[in-house]
Amino acid sequence: MTRQQRRVLIVCILASFVAFLDGSIVTVALPAIAHDLGGGLFIQQWVVDAYLITLGALILIAGSFSDLFGRRRVLAAGLIGFLVTSLLCAVAPNGLFLIIARTLQGVAGALLVPSSLAYIISMFSGPGQSKAIGSWTAWTGTANIIGPLLGGVLIDMLSWRLIFAVNVVPVVITLYLLRLLKHDGHRNPDARVDTIGAVLCAIGLGGTVYALIEHARFGWGSPVIYLPLLAGIVNMVLFVWYEHRASQPMLPLGLFRVRNFSVGNIATFAIYAGLSVMAFIVVLFVQQVGGYTAVQAGFTILPVTICLFLFSSLIGKLSERYGPRFFMGVGPVIGGVSLLYLLRVDSSVAYWTQLFPAILGFGLGLCITVAPLVSAILGSIQSERAGIASATNNAVARIAGLLAIAGLAIVTGPQLTVQSFHRGIVMVAVLLITGGVISAIGIQNIRTKRS
Repeated sequence: MTRQQRRVLIVCILASFVAFLDGSIVTVALPAIAHDLGGGLFIQQWVVDAYLITLGALILIAGSFSDLFGRRRVLAAGLIGFLVTSLLCAVAPNGLFLIIARTLQGVAGALLVPSSLAYIISMFSGPGQSKAIGSWTAWTGTANIIGPLLGGVLIDMLSWRLIFAVNVVPVVITLYLLRLLKHDGHRNPDARVDTIGAVLCAIGLGGTVYALIEHARFGWGSPVIYLPLLAGIVNMVLFVWYEHRASQPMLPLGLFRVRNFSVGNIATFAIYAGLSVMAFIVVLFVQQVGGYTAVQAGFTILPVTICLFLFSSLIGKLSERYGPRFFMGVGPVIGGVSLLYLLRVDSSVAYWTQLFPAILGFGLGLCITVAPLVSAILGSIQSERAGIASATNNAVARIAGLLAIAGLAIVTGPQLTVQSFHRGIVMVAVLLITGGVISAIGIQNIRTKRS
């Protein structure tokens, strides 16, 4: 690794780290945000989903921006945007202001992850590229460990507003290091930005999510709900139709002709929908019903991240040797069945006897799943198309969490109680087990890459 390559890798890790950190740190702050700004479960859902709507809608198109304008320029724009919107979130005077700021923050975040990966792919080749991507994955994954714990400390000792202000330091450091880079990777001046596809996707997701979250306040029969829902569905249908016809689509539908890619992404949707709801509902429940502090809530789901950190590499090697199908079939089922133990939870919310066994089992199931899932999806696609394949899978995971959290109130109702928590856990278990069954039936153990 040359000095320049090392600098590129460090910049890409830091740039993506802030986006991942923001995703993991916010959940633990939701009760404090609702307490200060009001709005209950609705504002908690919107604080998460406003960010995910723009992130999910634009994360694919960001790759075209980096090809057209250059990796450094797009990363710089994303970092500056993330810095400004983080400060806006930190000073939000009310819930609506915070939701708008989070929406804009998602736009900036969408520029960071795919541009970072594109920069790495353009600066590394051969075994060095795989090693660089592995380092990027390992280091950015630590954001999932640091986020809830750092967020809990900041909230309990000072204020929830600091979880957004804390982004300032890593962003400023990354911008400084970015200025030192001389090589911008390979640009494609002929690349086209799929603006129509991005608009259709954003309206489709926005209208659908709005209806799912706000239906409890207005009712499904209100035009305030069914008109946005109808607009969302129509725009998502138009999005798929347009992507099929576009000359340079942001979502190449031809990738889905590859069996493991299509089945793997369907499984991803179910599994990550369950994972997102699990993290959301458990952290809220232990604080609002169990009386846990924000720090204690951050520690609650720590076993999941520790399992991923300790065993993902081993499972990845076993999956490479024996094929991903067994692991993708068994892992989600173990996770889903383990979470059913949470049906024993009562109002005392005892951690070691009621929560820990289920969360540990879920973590083990998840670590059995994740590396084989990525291997099955990317291993079925030619290496030169790995960037768009990875971005597509990332977008599917984000959109799955977006829609699942938006629709959670349909299952739990507007308030979290012990009974509604149990219903939410059953929803998560069903999603995970469904993902395992889909994988067991549809995934093939293929050792050679296909296009």
